[in-house]
Amino acid sequence: MKIKDITQFLETVAPLDLQESYDNAGLVVGDAQTECSGVITSLDVTEEVIQEAIDKKCNLVVAHHPIIFKGLKKLNGKNYVERTVMMAIKNDIAIYAIHTNLDNVLEGVNQKIAERLQLQNCKVLSPREGTLEKLVTFAPVDKAATVRNALFTAGAGTIGNYDQCSYNVEGTGTFRALEGSNPYVGQKGTQHEEEEVRIEVIFPSRLQSTVIEALKKAHPYEEVAFYVQSLKNTLETVGSGLVGELPSALSENELLQLLKSAFHVKVIRHTEFLNKPVKKIAVCGGSGFFLLPAAIASGAQVYITGDVKYHEFFDADKRILLADIGHYESEQFTIELLTKLLQEKFSNFAVQKTEINTNPVRYFS
Repeated sequence: MKIKDITQFLETVAPLDLQESYDNAGLVVGDAQTECSGVITSLDVTEEVIQEAIDKKCNLVVAHHPIIFKGLKKLNGKNYVERTVMMAIKNDIAIYAIHTNLDNVLEGVNQKIAERLQLQNCKVLSPREGTLEKLVTFAPVDKAATVRNALFTAGAGTIGNYDQCSYNVEGTGTFRALEGSNPYVGQKGTQHEEEEVRIEVIFPSRLQSTVIEALKKAHPYEEVAFYVQSLKNTLETVGSGLVGELPSALSENELLQLLKSAFHVKVIRHTEFLNKPVKKIAVCGGSGFFLLPAAIASGAQVYITGDVKYHEFFDADKRILLADIGHYESEQFTIELLTKLLQEKFSNFAVQKTEINTNPVRYFS
């Protein structure tokens, strides 16, 4: 099995086009055509993780955080990023990052947080706009079903828990075949009328080329009439953060005790208690302060994230309990998620969780 087989699978789980503009997800170091000897999953990539991969004879590290965010102009080993990249290259270790694209899918990073808290009725906190498009095309009546099925197979026509969704209306199409054409129906030089079906389907923007290719392959016409329109509708399974409900309400003190236990944290930074029962909780792994307004708007009593700055705690403004459990702590179970995904897909292949604690933060107690 090649490295590309693993990375291509990961990109069906979290497509690269779902990453944020500042991100650098994907194959950061290495050749996708190389045979893969084994995988190490990790939150970060450090020299210690690369050494672990060498020792365990694994030539691919799948990490949540990219080792390279910005372009490297020199490789002199002056910092841990350069040293890690150099070490990986020297030892033919590939590095793959699955970062904000995994943050932005419902079953991704934030779902692992929700599982630790046993949250129910989970949904994306801030659905992402610009992720849906609509295709409109026209097919002869006797071929409409074939065209629709091809579009469905390509991934179009899914809305929530429903698939094969389309809108259809019959009408009359006209065209005249010119010299050099090879018309499916009608005669060259003569205007032709054909009873047709207008077919409308929606699909995720990332599937546009696949859907259009399927349309052209299935359609009987030499020249296929269609247009694609971007929609403002959001795809409810794609976006930032997550919101869900506890099985039963807890006090604020009980919730923080649960957080300490579930995430193995020694300290939680939080705003003052509001003395309200906690039932609805919003979460975002990593640095999620930007979602505070969405968390408040969702009606959650608590928002859990990491990397909150001093002045940002004021912005909770007694409208929500803001709890910072730490960046690493909030994302640590992403390693379990990646390992499970790969082990289930490649059951006869070596996939191992790192034994290195890559958290750069230490707590003195």
